Amino acid sequence: MKIIAWNRNRLEELVELWNKELADDFPMREELFIQNSFADVNVSYDSSFIAVDDLDRVIGFVVAKRWQEQIDVKMESKRGWIQVLLVDSAHRGKGMGTLLLERVEAHLKGNGVEEMQLGGDPFHYFSGIPNQYKEAQKWVEQHGYAKRIDTYDLINHLDMKYDLPADNSIAFSILKKEEEADLILFLERCFPGRWVYETMKYFEMNGDGREFVVVKKKGQIIGFCRINDSHSPFIAQNVYWSPLFEQEVGGIGPLGIDVNEQKQGYGLGIVQAAIAYLQERNIKTIIIDWTILVDFYKKLDFNPWKSYGVYLKDISKGG
Repeated sequence: MKIIAWNRNRLEELVELWNKELADDFPMREELFIQNSFADVNVSYDSSFIAVDDLDRVIGFVVAKRWQEQIDVKMESKRGWIQVLLVDSAHRGKGMGTLLLERVEAHLKGNGVEEMQLGGDPFHYFSGIPNQYKEAQKWVEQHGYAKRIDTYDLINHLDMKYDLPADNSIAFSILKKEEEADLILFLERCFPGRWVYETMKYFEMNGDGREFVVVKKKGQIIGFCRINDSHSPFIAQNVYWSPLFEQEVGGIGPLGIDVNEQKQGYGLGIVQAAIAYLQERNIKTIIIDWTILVDFYKKLDFNPWKSYGVYLKDISKGG
């Protein structure tokens, strides 16, 4: 076995290994893998590696990220992410995973990273380690990672029709392209950080607004909700695993209401509006990813589908 540099020329083999091990739960497409593991500017190419056997066949890999964007948003500049670490099941128990993990941590620490997170990266696949992979969770705990919280993906198979909420004090609509600046200003004021970044990237990747529901009061945006489907400008996180379904899949989230306008039912209202707009697009199943608000979404018939443990580790100390 030897470790080689992260290399897009190995795309087909990397996706083949992913699907050999994970396709039943998380089927991978080459388009998605390119988008998230090669094209994202935050991929740390000098900290990502491929393991090959003596016949030069891919038997493992790790994708690492650190914040490298030139966009002025509040993101964790001292945090590093392992997007995925995967070893062929036929080659486990031989120290390959430990070798890849330790090499990533050393390289990222050398680039100023102080805290590692497993998943949750920009253009992530997972918010954490899927809870059905108990052995993987036990393994990372043995390597110094601690679980902070559980997060959930939720699902609604749309067994009924949802209408736009009736409330004369507010108005729901799909964002118009000319409202881009208004939305970003709202997000910078109310939700600085990752959601601003993701919205900027959306427009950078030729989004025209159809993926955002906004709620306005007196003509001003007081809340937003992202919606996604197969026609979105890139593959969004809540439709990553749509190949698991025969019917058309849509996604909802993130979403937020101005803190000064909360506790008036607008949050639940904008989710209902998002469902209604997706149903107009002939969506049959909706997924909400990366949330802890299980009881909130249950009010609109969403139920847990997948769950994840969020793991972090301080690597700032030690040699």
